[in-house]
Amino acid sequence: MENFAYVAYSKEGREVKGTIEADSLESAKGLIRSQGNTVISVERATAMNTEVSFKGFQKKPSARDMSVFCRQFVAIVDAGVPVLNALQMLSEQTENAMLREAISDCKGRIEKGSSMAAAMREHPKVFDHIFVTMVEAGESSGSLSQSFTRMGKQFEKQHHLQNLVKKATIYPTVLLIVTVIVVIILLRFVVPMFADMLDQVGTAQLPGITRFVLAVSNGLGNYWYIVLAVVIALVLGIRQFNKGESGSRVSGTIQVKLPVVKNLTIKSNSANFARTLATLLAAGIPMIDALGIVANTMKNVLFRDAVNEAKTAVSMGANLSVPLKQNGRFPPLVYHMISIGEDTGQIDEMLDRIADYYDEEVEEATAQVVALMEPLIIVVLAIVVGVIVFSVVAPMGSIYNAIDQM
Repeated sequence: MENFAYVAYSKEGREVKGTIEADSLESAKGLIRSQGNTVISVERATAMNTEVSFKGFQKKPSARDMSVFCRQFVAIVDAGVPVLNALQMLSEQTENAMLREAISDCKGRIEKGSSMAAAMREHPKVFDHIFVTMVEAGESSGSLSQSFTRMGKQFEKQHHLQNLVKKATIYPTVLLIVTVIVVIILLRFVVPMFADMLDQVGTAQLPGITRFVLAVSNGLGNYWYIVLAVVIALVLGIRQFNKGESGSRVSGTIQVKLPVVKNLTIKSNSANFARTLATLLAAGIPMIDALGIVANTMKNVLFRDAVNEAKTAVSMGANLSVPLKQNGRFPPLVYHMISIGEDTGQIDEMLDRIADYYDEEVEEATAQVVALMEPLIIVVLAIVVGVIVFSVVAPMGSIYNAIDQM
């Protein structure tokens, strides 16, 4: 088998470039034509005519990319286009390189007899466990289009929340960066301008705050590379610690205890729990299996433990609302609405209502957190700058006295 680089036109008139494995040049042309493409040129692949793919630097598809993919797939399939042709069309027009390659590979695997779910399972970075499970359920029940519709809605909600948080944190982030830059400029360039004057007074006669600021300024000027290395090591160390079980528990506990982010953490996890569970149950996934999947999607480890505990209780015959109430992690509205759904047989509908309610609550909680962060950062900036200015101004009286005595 050899690799051949080709240029062709699809049925829709789009230019298609890529590589294909075949026994010979003629076989490669035949395979390209069998995909419904018009061959323009085919030649043996070399370093010059093969598109280089830096897979290590490929960007993972965003929630928006996945939402668009799901909705386009539904629109094409519902129009009567076969699944393989739909995947071919999507692989040609998808912008994200990682998603495009995954779709193309899935198409190839399906042509060889694989199911769509099994093909997608080979690309866990693109198609997560929920997606694969939904597709598998859709294939089993003959409702693949419905599964993609539900996942499209799921990704759209996820994208909306991510976009909201991103927009809301832009100003505080910029303010925090400006704060750090201002402090560095003051310590690195402004304070040293007064250092010679302050030395005339004598270090012993300087106020403690002035000696401290001068020491920090000198350390930043003479040993900036050590300071930078310590900061980088500290950041990496915290990130690595948070990846571990003990670190994630410490982080999760802080999130549910810290007043500033407590409400946002509870409401966002409640929305994620309700939305994901509703999506899985509506697709026909058994409750116990659905809870196992949902647990792995929870961002906060304490809520993940709560869902796992609920899964264990449900497997022993309890209603879902009972362990959720006993655990105490979720707000009363969650288990009360679930209890009503269990009594009426409409649990997935109640979960959808819970998710819609908490989606709105998350927006309000995010706005509140941002509203608190902005003045907090400004106050911190004022305090830090004030301390630096005071440390320089405080010994000025002693300097003037020393000058008068000269």
